[in-house]
Amino acid sequence: MVSPKNTPPPCPFDKRFPSQLVRDDAFFMSLAYNQAIDAWRQDEVPIGAVIAFGGEIIASAHNTVESAGDPTAHAEMLAITQAATKLGNWRLEGATLYVTKEPCPMCSGATLMSRMKRVCYAVPDPKMGCLGGATDLNALPRVNHHVELTAGGVLEAECRELIQTFFRLKRAEEGNQDLPSALL
Repeated sequence: MVSPKNTPPPCPFDKRFPSQLVRDDAFFMSLAYNQAIDAWRQDEVPIGAVIAFGGEIIASAHNTVESAGDPTAHAEMLAITQAATKLGNWRLEGATLYVTKEPCPMCSGATLMSRMKRVCYAVPDPKMGCLGGATDLNALPRVNHHVELTAGGVLEAECRELIQTFFRLKRAEEGNQDLPSALL
């Protein structure tokens, strides 16, 4: 929980308001970006996720690891749980996950286990990403399900700037150079 004397740094980024007329990757990633801003405002690492199915949003979430005190409360995990509840089925066949940063090992595994059709992420993560960054779970030959992948490119610069600025301000605020140099 955020205490009064330990308030999050103000978020210098504005939310995006994409047109509802074109529901393409940029539209859904903009909504994930907005979730990342909500995470920042709650002093969470600014990662956001949206799951679309049939052109409609069925789930949206952002990291709540700190506030929940739960290491599994990543944006992707929360969104996958919401989507499964919404569809009434753990198999998310036909669904697409939009996330502002490449999923970690846990979240990459969850996308495969949920039978997600596609993952579109904005910022590659060469240190902890597991859909092409540090490793690629999707490329394992014996895995029984593979996701279609759009890696980087969709709002990549905006999402990278958001994450990097968050950690830069956190390091300056806390005088702590040991905080992650996220995706620098």
